[in-house]
Amino acid sequence: MRRAAFLCLLLATTSPAWAQEKPAAKGPDHREQMKAEAEAAWAKPSVDETTAVSHGAVTVGGQRIAYTATAGTLTIRDDDGKPTASYFYTAYVRDGAAREQRPVTFFYNGGPGSPTIWLHMGSFAPVRVTTANPEYIRPAPYGFGPNPDSLIDKSDLVFIDALGAGWSRPLGEKTGKDFWGVDQDADGFARAILRYTSKFDRWPSPKFLFGESYGTLRNPVVAAKLEDAGLSLNGIVQFSTIMNYGVRQPGYDQNFLTLFPTMAATAWYHNRLQNRPADLPTFLGEVRAFTSGPYAAALAKGSTISAEEKAAVAKKMADYTGISEAFILRADLRLTLSHFQTELLRDRRLAVGRLDSRYLLNMTDANTDSPSDDPASTAVTGAFVATFQDYATRVLGYKTDMPYRMTARGPGFDWDWKHRAPDGSGTHLAPDSAVDLAYTMRTNPYLKVLFINGYYDFATPFYGTEFDVSHMLLDAQLQKNIRFTYYDAGHMVYLNPTTLPQMHRDLAAWYDEALHTAGSTQPPARPGGKATQN
Repeated sequence: MRRAAFLCLLLATTSPAWAQEKPAAKGPDHREQMKAEAEAAWAKPSVDETTAVSHGAVTVGGQRIAYTATAGTLTIRDDDGKPTASYFYTAYVRDGAAREQRPVTFFYNGGPGSPTIWLHMGSFAPVRVTTANPEYIRPAPYGFGPNPDSLIDKSDLVFIDALGAGWSRPLGEKTGKDFWGVDQDADGFARAILRYTSKFDRWPSPKFLFGESYGTLRNPVVAAKLEDAGLSLNGIVQFSTIMNYGVRQPGYDQNFLTLFPTMAATAWYHNRLQNRPADLPTFLGEVRAFTSGPYAAALAKGSTISAEEKAAVAKKMADYTGISEAFILRADLRLTLSHFQTELLRDRRLAVGRLDSRYLLNMTDANTDSPSDDPASTAVTGAFVATFQDYATRVLGYKTDMPYRMTARGPGFDWDWKHRAPDGSGTHLAPDSAVDLAYTMRTNPYLKVLFINGYYDFATPFYGTEFDVSHMLLDAQLQKNIRFTYYDAGHMVYLNPTTLPQMHRDLAAWYDEALHTAGSTQPPARPGGKATQN
């Protein structure tokens, strides 16, 4: 009782003071303020198109060419006029040229999801990163300067970044997912090209597309969309081509055939062949005949092939690739790329590159069956990225707080590979845009197509390109509009500085031919008929 009474007394004497105490005043809540500040400082793409204009000059073929460079954005809109995306581009336009006669070429890289930094900084712009053959580029300071092999002597040049890469971004309620797919991506690029054409009054100009890697799958789809929109192209450059993803599905043998001639070229380059032929093109002609003949027949038989035929084909494959007959037989005549990369030079603990098999990678584990990296890619990335970042700001004068994305790939990136071909053949679950190219060439019989190939390119092997083109089933007249060129290089042919002058000469002659055809008063003959004189 005394304890209870004492507690009551204690509460009675202390409760007034306790009751009067107030919670400590809270300090200001900065979260909303910080959120508002971050929102205000958010670097967002603008619906309004931006431009930064500069001027330069370059000497090509002994001729000094002055040009205007424009770095900026193109706002594309849907069919109702609503803005949907902002595409970053850099254009080089020759000063004083009449737009009616002056061609304009639209460039883009592949990925899918890559910016067009590689073609821009390495190939045919008026400026170029200095590269060696085939060597890792040393750390900064990098070599960079005028490009004597620029195509500015033949065409104005427009380099466009893919949506979600570089400084290209969706607008409003749109997200990257609205553009990340075969048809969605091509539609965005087609609208960007149409916007540039209208914005800069280039409708009367001859027009060309120039795509690299996945950009060559994109080219035919974009070309078909432009044709339907009333823009007929003069030419398409397919640089390191991959149009057909269907043949790469498991269970099909075509990809083993596709890779084989490049394996032979790689073995030839690294001197792994007995009685090595002196001339690579002649050697590859022999390899092509074997690939389309005995090798294709052997693979087509699957497990029904006889032991004798299998052994004979394996021996020939070993002769052409430097890989042992035993290894080839254990693989059932089906050499995968990763196995070839690590097996060819295993005795030297080296793997060959994928983008360019002339580049070599030291293997930590000499027993590995797959390379840990692609040396042809890591060899040049740092130089291209650093040089462009400096050039865009300091020379082109393009200012933005948005980060330049080296890829659109990341969280949420899920490419839609379905493709609806324009010829009415239905939806492809694995795209083959050679169908689109054939459709556009039949629609526009003036269209010229140039395929540029590197002998040492495993990413987009030249034999795969030849196979796809031969299966477009064009008539003889339209086949004349197709040309192939080959170079001692890999996927990014322009990395080999010794090939650039010849590639420029080949392209210059091809542009002249395409423009001459367009200017002819006699159109190409239609199948089963004769050309008529206008």
